[in-house]
Amino acid sequence: MQGIRRIRIDQELRKIYKDLGTEVDIKKKRLEWIGHVARMDQGRTVKNVFESKPEGNRRRGRHTSRRRRLKDVEKDLR
Repeated sequence: MQGIRRIRIDQELRKIYKDLGTEVDIKKKRLEWIGHVARMDQGRTVKNVFESKPEGNRRRGRHTSRRRRLKDVEKDLR
């Protein structure tokens, strides 16, 4: 019966294409980015910002702190 189409659900598509899901993909990309930054030359701005330690009081609002980003990466590695 060629020509019959049907809608597949997300779980079927993930199984067919061996997709691990969005959450795993985000963790993988985060680890790739950290590895990229770690290999950068010392003079690069991104590397300097990544390795810097924040000073002063924490700002109010939705700003993500460096400490939290590092904890997220450590959690991804586990």
